[in-house]
Order: sequence, then structure tokens, then C-alpha cells
Amino acid sequence: MRCPFCAHDSSQVKDSRPAEDASAIRRRRQCEGCGARFTTFERIQLREIFVLKSGERREPFERLKLEHAVNLACRKRGIEQDRIDRLVSGVQRQIETRGDSEIASAEIGEMVMEGLRQLDPVAYIRFASVYREFSEAQDFAQFAETVRDAAKD
Repeated sequence: MRCPFCAHDSSQVKDSRPAEDASAIRRRRQCEGCGARFTTFERIQLREIFVLKSGERREPFERLKLEHAVNLACRKRGIEQDRIDRLVSGVQRQIETRGDSEIASAEIGEMVMEGLRQLDPVAYIRFASVYREFSEAQDFAQFAETVRDAAKD
């Protein structure tokens, strides 16, 4: 593993432990060149998954993009990072266990929306506003009303 500080190409693992509901291994490493310590995460990847974007573009699935989108939706909501990580891991697991090597970005968006709906209504509305491309305040109001009505049931 290359050191992020000095780019030395050798490091020692000092500690390993499960992370994020046991879907990853967290490793503390120490660079053999400069002695700096850093953390890496190791995850299982069953197969290469490609995301079908609008306009027939294909790009490799990136967990970091998914994490970033969910973190933005949950920003300043007081949601524990562990719960966000579990949501992201759950969506990734759903994608990987489908058996297909391609998935539409719209399907990923729906999976995330379902997870956020159960996690936090404000984060759910925030994500929906970007995913469904709300263009007016009225769009927010209508969607928030459906969320409120669903919570009553």
C-alpha cells in the first residue's frame, strides 16, 4: 500500500478489525519510509458493476460516489455515521447480489430513496429534490406532503 504522505510503496499493518457491520476490514498501517500512520478499508467486490447513466453512458460503480450523495442528503441531520455507512453498504449489497453486471442509475436512486425514507424524512426529501430534479418550491411542498401523509399511515 502506497503511503499517502511520502508515496513510499511499503507499509506495515499495525491493527485490523471489522468495520461497517462487518462488510469491510479496517486496517491501521505505518509507512516504512516516513513512519506516518494511516487507515485503509478493504471491501469484498463480487464482480465489476457498471452504472448505466442517461444518454447510454456506462461507468464503473463507485461506492464513494454513493457515500458522498447519501452524506450530502444527511448533512447536519444528526444521523450517526454508522447508520449512514450501513445504508450505503446495504445498497451496495443489493446492487452486487442482483446478478447483473449493469444497473441503471435510476434503480440505484430508488434504492437510496427507500433507505433514506426509513432513515430520516428530511434527508429523504433532500435526496429526492436532486434525484427527481425539483425545479420549483411547489415540487418540494407536494413531495413533503406525500411524505407526511405516508408517515401518518
